[in-house]
Amino acid sequence: MTDPMLPESGDADRIELLRQENELLRAELEETNQGVLALYAELDTQAEQLRQASELKSRFLSYMSHEFRTPLGSILSITRLLSDELDGPLSPEQHKQVRFVSSAASELSEMVDDLLDLAKIEAGRVSISPAWFDMLDLFSALRGMFRPIVEGSPVDLIFEEPVGLPRFYTDDKKLAQILRNFISNALKFTPQGEVRVSARMENPQQVRFAVSDTGIGIAAELHDRLFEDFAQVDSPLQKRLRGTGLGLALCKRFAELLGGRVGVESAPGKGSEFYVIIPFAIQAEEPDGA
Repeated sequence: MTDPMLPESGDADRIELLRQENELLRAELEETNQGVLALYAELDTQAEQLRQASELKSRFLSYMSHEFRTPLGSILSITRLLSDELDGPLSPEQHKQVRFVSSAASELSEMVDDLLDLAKIEAGRVSISPAWFDMLDLFSALRGMFRPIVEGSPVDLIFEEPVGLPRFYTDDKKLAQILRNFISNALKFTPQGEVRVSARMENPQQVRFAVSDTGIGIAAELHDRLFEDFAQVDSPLQKRLRGTGLGLALCKRFAELLGGRVGVESAPGKGSEFYVIIPFAIQAEEPDGA
């Protein structure tokens, strides 16, 4: 007679099968856990390698930019001396050659400055220095900066008077650099017509600065690429006007540092409008005196 307290043979087999399945499942889970840990370790290693590579790139760009600045400064100084004819008169052809050297050195100097700014941003060494200022003062400084460039040019540079705008608390140097890049690009790609600079409230907390032109315009499918590093518009005019392709990328980075964003509205043959929208008071510890 079978003891009712003892498991039957079939039950014992099922219990043993369950035990074996549990052991197998436990082994599979342990193997999976080890695989996940190994994957995390590999990701950490790759992240560290990427961080080191990025740091090395930033250090290289910074070092090379500094090394280029000294000889470029010397070249520009010498070309100014030659243009002023301090060591004797130059022929018209020699003046033309000196202007060519000066222009090439200036372009290279701008490229070096852009690379250095990019390296500083990627290394996290760019700081924001906000202060209170009036928009009229910024527009006046920009107008004076570009006056020698537009004098005698077929392009009119117009600064609309900002009306009803409050005083700003942000880094005016970073904002000026953004607008300077926008204006330079607009003048470069506007053979004739006008470039107009304006500012207005986007909403109660933000201001929209815009630089519009009557230039060649940009196809819609290129808009998303414009603010990428080294991006350039493919056009006949672009082929004649060299650049680094870093100016707009730096504008985007600076705008983000100021708590804002950049954008563009453009169509071929209808001109372009580049804009930056930033808070009129950056989120930082503000001094009294608003």
